[in-house]
Amino acid sequence: MINVIMHGCNGMMGHMISDLMKEDVQAKIVAGIDINDTQNYDYPVFSSLESCTVRADVIIDFASVKGIEALLDYCVKEQVPVVLCTTGLSEEQMQKVEEASKKVAVLKSANMSLGINTLLNLLQKAAQVFAPAGFDMEIVERHHSKKLDAPSGTALALADSIRDALDGDYHYVYDRTQEKKRREKSEIGISAVRGGTIVGEHEVIFAGTDEVIEFRHTAYSKAVFGKGAIQAAKYLAGKPAGYYNMSHVIEGE
Repeated sequence: MINVIMHGCNGMMGHMISDLMKEDVQAKIVAGIDINDTQNYDYPVFSSLESCTVRADVIIDFASVKGIEALLDYCVKEQVPVVLCTTGLSEEQMQKVEEASKKVAVLKSANMSLGINTLLNLLQKAAQVFAPAGFDMEIVERHHSKKLDAPSGTALALADSIRDALDGDYHYVYDRTQEKKRREKSEIGISAVRGGTIVGEHEVIFAGTDEVIEFRHTAYSKAVFGKGAIQAAKYLAGKPAGYYNMSHVIEGE
């Protein structure tokens, strides 16, 4: 049985993961961390990691970006692997993540969905076929109206996956209104839609002459991200220091 600390337990994803893990026979949450230390669960909740008296095999983080530095310092000091699910990290924070991964196991992914991370691998193979054949590549992502960042981290991860698979200098185009000109073959277009309560939709389009191939992933509930985080925690527990991602979880490396 893997013991987990839920960092950000009283947030939306903290609640969801706590409910999902009630039925899990391989892992359990033994403590929660949240500024709002209301005891909503059958495990103790602490207002900070420093005040936590419970040991665990791994931490799942779905808290605020403001707490990333303190979380990483704690994980390095106590040698507790961490699954980082919080998005919107700055360049300085990402550098700290990389530094911490040299001393403790850290798993970071732009999207915790198993489906999205499988799609990342499929897109690399598709891009190697369609890009040399002259297909244009576009990504359209749709999220709820309250999402702050655009394009989404997942859209950027999809674009990165495509670009990494290709030879040549490909660049991203986010806004075509500023320059009136025909698109270049080296472009990967990324468009963002914000509205309503859309959980998350990502569409990758390979558009050629007389044919279009589309890859689409739709999240109907945030539970897909919670399930992926739990799988990642099970994978990461006991792993040596290093920088891991969801591809490691899927491939079981």
